Amino acid sequence: MLSVMTQMGALIVAGVVWRALQPGGLDADTTRRVLTTLVYYLLLPALVLQVLWVAPLGLDSLRIALVAGLTVLAMVGVTLLACRVCMAERAAIGAMLLAAAWPNATYLGLPVLDSLFGEPGRAVAIQYDLFACLPLVLTLGVLLARRYGDPEAVRLYGGGSPLRGLAAVPSIWAAVVGVALNLAGVPLLDWLDVFLGFLADSVAPLMLFSLGLALVFNRFRGRDARPLAVVAIVQLILAPVFALGLVLWTGLEGVPGVGSVLEAAMPAMVLGLVFCDRFRLDTGLYAAAVTLTTALSLVTLPLWFALATRLIA
Repeated sequence: MLSVMTQMGALIVAGVVWRALQPGGLDADTTRRVLTTLVYYLLLPALVLQVLWVAPLGLDSLRIALVAGLTVLAMVGVTLLACRVCMAERAAIGAMLLAAAWPNATYLGLPVLDSLFGEPGRAVAIQYDLFACLPLVLTLGVLLARRYGDPEAVRLYGGGSPLRGLAAVPSIWAAVVGVALNLAGVPLLDWLDVFLGFLADSVAPLMLFSLGLALVFNRFRGRDARPLAVVAIVQLILAPVFALGLVLWTGLEGVPGVGSVLEAAMPAMVLGLVFCDRFRLDTGLYAAAVTLTTALSLVTLPLWFALATRLIA
């Protein structure tokens, strides 16, 4: 696990260095938007289709989705209670909820589980995100962003049903097609498998590099200390503890069990930056939370991996 995290960390640091040096005059935000757009619309859907077409789908898939969904909902509740103590402003509360409740299940979780477990790890990461986390962030997450966002921004950009957001996600459609083909018993042709694999192999390094591009280091000041501490404790400690309890309760074993705990232990998701910008939440605080939890996760993830592999058969 240590060697995996070292490799992951090296790619993240490469993104941080790019942000500082801006080679070729390309700033970090522009570079990140280009890379994430490519991953979002082409590479990640190819990976999702390839994995879910051949992945074993059954009771464990339902258990993974249950662990992911209940963990997110529980952490929303815990963070709301914690916000009463830290006395944060409305915009900061909205950012804290998104940062503390939703893990970076794809941008970091997928590369980590892929490196640790190979194809079974990919399947767990994709199911954890697409079967629970992503639908919840595009529905409940959007509703929370509207609730705590700037009223003018909500009026201008918050119209329409959150459910429409699900229909606009290419990976959701890739998952639907992949699951349908899987359940129908349609074989994956060799040439198509090679082509999808060619696209999918680019996902992990690009996502890790993009994560490094998103990190900032200018909000670690006094008034942000309490909210950032809340996010770090909820996301890196309470969420995996809760998920571990659910895994043991549901009888989820092996790679699906360990992978689900690791997914819950991931740092704050990068996607939340989009919602913070759109609804005028505290984007700076959210970016700082992503930076802090990502840095700390390089230490906490190996600890959770050791504990999970010991407790889960």
